[in-house]
Amino acid sequence: MPKYSTGKYAQRISDRSGLAFPYNEMVQEWNGSWVHESEYETKHPQLEPNYHPTDPQSLKYAKPQIISANVLLGINLFAGNIFNSDGMMPTEDNKELLAKTQVGTVNVVIS
Repeated sequence: MPKYSTGKYAQRISDRSGLAFPYNEMVQEWNGSWVHESEYETKHPQLEPNYHPTDPQSLKYAKPQIISANVLLGINLFAGNIFNSDGMMPTEDNKELLAKTQVGTVNVVIS
């Protein structure tokens, strides 16, 4: 196993200032830079944010507000919109439900 020198007379260049300092007074920062003890800065706490769980925002059985309902199969079931609402509150006046249908003709061609 190799042995290393004690660095008693050695100097090392600081990665921050570029000045030469005694080798034994150099320390390594959190980002890997070697700096003198007088230049050392600890890691800022904002670089390691604490865990904050998100707030629950969705509903388990959510249903969107119904604004209008019309059947689009050639049948107009509602002669007006009976599902009117003002925000989340339904309107006070209820309309009568009228059903209208149309019967057309069918042509059968035998060839």
